Amino acid sequence: DAKSKELYSKIEHGKMLRSKLMIKIAGDSDDVISACAVVEMIHLASLLHDDVIDNANTRRGKASINALYGDHSAIMFGDILYSKAFSQLALISSEVAHIIAQAVTKLSIGEMLDVELSNSFNTSYDDYFDMIYKKTSALIEASAVVGATLSNKDTQTYATYGKNLGVAFQIVDDILDIVQDEATLGKPSMSDLKEGKVTLPYLYFYHDGSDEDKEYILSKFKKELNPQESQELKQRLIHSGAIIKTKAKVNEIANLAIKALSNEDSKELEMIVSAMTDREF
Repeated sequence: DAKSKELYSKIEHGKMLRSKLMIKIAGDSDDVISACAVVEMIHLASLLHDDVIDNANTRRGKASINALYGDHSAIMFGDILYSKAFSQLALISSEVAHIIAQAVTKLSIGEMLDVELSNSFNTSYDDYFDMIYKKTSALIEASAVVGATLSNKDTQTYATYGKNLGVAFQIVDDILDIVQDEATLGKPSMSDLKEGKVTLPYLYFYHDGSDEDKEYILSKFKKELNPQESQELKQRLIHSGAIIKTKAKVNEIANLAIKALSNEDSKELEMIVSAMTDREF
């Protein structure tokens, strides 16, 4: 209807990574294009809900839907997108529907884990990686698997590729939250810790640091920092080696994605890994 079109027109579309993966893997048949539309609607719906949960006022450099129209409109529009996606999904195949539905379940659990972990300062690497796999990587993994399914390629190969690409992609986002400025990010920088998100750089800083470092980072948890405090935190993270160590982890995981495709003709898919993980630090 007119309201949905108005809301949709206000969304700034991103890289469409998930669609690019499917098309690179399986070509651009009608089923592939339909699956791309489904996955993009699901991804957009999850972002709408995520912005409500995080009280985010911006998304990709523009005002978020919840900031413009309120939480209720953002939630309901997300629900419309989910419903439209699943009605379209039913027309493709039961196998593809099952793959994507499983990923959406993981995504939703990942959202819940993200909220739960933000209640206190999370010090568990395992909990962090489990959360980012479910919240971010599962839908990227599913997109690669759907591409393989629709082109009769080995699904496990592409699942491994997609999973590791998704995890590396999220860790890069976690680095960029710290090292990039607001104009480049399209949202306030240094916002993760304020929102209770203890990402990998903070985990490394906490576990590798002194007792004073631990006290320092705990004192900044979920606090509104002024520009001077934010700059000090950024510099301490950089000087501690936590950012370098996190970049090394990104490269390690990205290499697992590339290695999974060792028996495939996959130059373009390898380039996607590079493009997603070599974003400006």
